[in-house]
Amino acid sequence: MNNEILLSQKIEHILVARNPRGMQQVQAALTPGYYCRAAKLLHDCLENKDSVILIGTGFPVEKSDGEYTYETDGPVGAVALYSVLKQLGAMPIIVTSHGLAAALKPHYDVHAISEGCLSTAKQEAKETLARLTPAAIVSIEMPGLSERGIYTNMRGDNISDHCPCFDYFLRLAECPTVAIGDGGNEIGMGNIVDALASLDIVPAQTPCDELLIADVSNWGAYGLIAWLSVWQGHDYLLAINISDLLRYFSERGSVDGVTHENTLTEDGLSPSEGETVLKALRHAIGYS
Repeated sequence: MNNEILLSQKIEHILVARNPRGMQQVQAALTPGYYCRAAKLLHDCLENKDSVILIGTGFPVEKSDGEYTYETDGPVGAVALYSVLKQLGAMPIIVTSHGLAAALKPHYDVHAISEGCLSTAKQEAKETLARLTPAAIVSIEMPGLSERGIYTNMRGDNISDHCPCFDYFLRLAECPTVAIGDGGNEIGMGNIVDALASLDIVPAQTPCDELLIADVSNWGAYGLIAWLSVWQGHDYLLAINISDLLRYFSERGSVDGVTHENTLTEDGLSPSEGETVLKALRHAIGYS
């Protein structure tokens, strides 16, 4: 087993060490080295200056007043990855709902897609892909269509009316696709549907070229950044300030995906949990 596979396995184990939603159990369904392989797909894009890389994110969550907004898990990792790819000469674009796009637009390049429009989602994706011609597509904690062709949350509720449909971006893509999830109902989980049978979740069916799992999907983005750090000889993880990123989204109406409260947390966890993961990743790649 070569050194890259060994390092990738170390990263892969760090990212499912807490195991709140069973990702450790389904890890065996993935061929070891998946973080390294996924990062290489992105790294290869950097050979061509200004390569467009689409980053889809934004899982809708119901607030206490019955309105829907986006959860903190996903967007935090998306902007962290966006920033690194931008520094490396790529042209990342965050693809998300209109609400989250409006919040991000002053500081990031964004593309808004329709929510609750499954009948037109395929055509919308086809037209957008033709116009943007991405070199790679990354999905971070995006809801994935189930076998019934709907979107469901952790409780199995149908939330299709509130979801942006990013599935067809991956299904129609003519470029490499990477997806990150932490529970089983996210885009990309179509790669391991059988392995998800033991979990209390309605599994998503949309596949991808490389599926990445993590205890919190934001942390999966850090796994990709770890590899970019290795190959570029620069510690890009050091600049990630989780508390600042959570504050940025909290001020723009985000909620925690587990508690449904507007707090500086991700999936019910304090920023210190993510910081511990960053520290472990930095140590793994030799930047401790």
